[in-house]
Amino acid sequence: MKKNFVLDTNVLLHDPGALTSFADNIVCVPIYVIEEIDNFKKELSELGQNARQVSRKLDRLRRQGDIRTGVPNEAGGTVRVLFSGHDHLEDTSPVHRDLSISHMMDRLIVGSALELAHEEPDTPLVFVTKDVNLRIRAEAMGLRAEDYDRENKDVSELYTGTGELSLTPDEVTRLFATGAVPVPADASVFENQYLVVRSSVNPSQSALVRTHRKEGLLQRIVDLRDPVWGIKPRNKEQHFALDALLRDDIKLVTLIGKAGTGKTLLAIAAGLQKVAEEKNFVRLLVSRPIFPLGRDIGYLPGDVEEKLNPWMQPIHDNVEFLMGLSRPDRRSGRSYRELMDMGLMEVEPLTYIRGRSIPNQFMIVDEAQNLTPHEVKTIITRVGDGTKIVLTGDPYQIDNPYVDSVNNGLVYIAEKFKQTPIAATVTLMKGERSELAELAAKL
Repeated sequence: MKKNFVLDTNVLLHDPGALTSFADNIVCVPIYVIEEIDNFKKELSELGQNARQVSRKLDRLRRQGDIRTGVPNEAGGTVRVLFSGHDHLEDTSPVHRDLSISHMMDRLIVGSALELAHEEPDTPLVFVTKDVNLRIRAEAMGLRAEDYDRENKDVSELYTGTGELSLTPDEVTRLFATGAVPVPADASVFENQYLVVRSSVNPSQSALVRTHRKEGLLQRIVDLRDPVWGIKPRNKEQHFALDALLRDDIKLVTLIGKAGTGKTLLAIAAGLQKVAEEKNFVRLLVSRPIFPLGRDIGYLPGDVEEKLNPWMQPIHDNVEFLMGLSRPDRRSGRSYRELMDMGLMEVEPLTYIRGRSIPNQFMIVDEAQNLTPHEVKTIITRVGDGTKIVLTGDPYQIDNPYVDSVNNGLVYIAEKFKQTPIAATVTLMKGERSELAELAAKL
């Protein structure tokens, strides 16, 4: 049986594709949602872009038939615009007179859903909104309310890029002797997934491997005996991360982990190694989102570099720490500016990345959990020939109100690229910044 899905404004601003995300059911857009979307269409941000995209889609549907009764969409369902015949604001009590505009629009949108439920009592109706409080209010008014989650996943179910696997003693022996063994037929693994393999007889006998699905092999990771710009891995996940970062055949690396696990430090150390020592890339490019992406860097005094300093200071701290480790004879007085003056490193915001082409660079995008899937797509499609891109972030530390721990660009890319041979994901679990930082992250 078909259902009526009434969409709130924030659903369409979050994902314009929501108009076609409900299979063969009826997607209902209250007229008040279109009025709210109209307020966003001139914004020079992703919200503005999404608002314009929704308007264009609805305009195309309008030309195909009567949008009030419903127009078929490409997903096999129907899209219609609800026009309420009642104002819902006729109540002039002091409480309602003092409502903010946003609350009044919420009442109008919920009122449209209630009116449709009354007009079509035999058709199940679901009110879809990403606003928690509005879901509660809608349920209290007798509507069935749900969050919009296109992926329908919990953060605990997301791809981590790591795991464990049991092998026979003979396979473990052959792995140490030859460096590779075939992937067991019953093993469910992804391309470039990093695993701890253990002997089924003696679990203490283990090795770190990377899957190579194209050749059907588990390849042993070589121990990193020499420090990478003074950094040695302190746990197995850091070992996995450095292997992915230093491999030239892996062009996209996503490092996911809580604060203090070493994501940014490892990425910058590998980048400096590849740029300054091995000279595989012409420059290390480090970017962070100036939240929100697409807005100017503000009215702080000074030139662009001075404006960026408060945002980029964590990057500068990591670089100066690494330079001190790699050159202990000249530890005092060394600065990241030396690398910038030599043209080996560049730090810039993501604000102006649209339209660029970035070839032959080792690119790091820090705090990528604050980016939407569309923004991450925009960044990755800027990557030119010979460039490697690393995304780092913690999906539990999100400042962007329009994404969450599941629908942010960082974990979205990790999920989408888990089957590809040029991408790898590593989730770092153990904090190594300090004992205090580790306790703070846990407690």
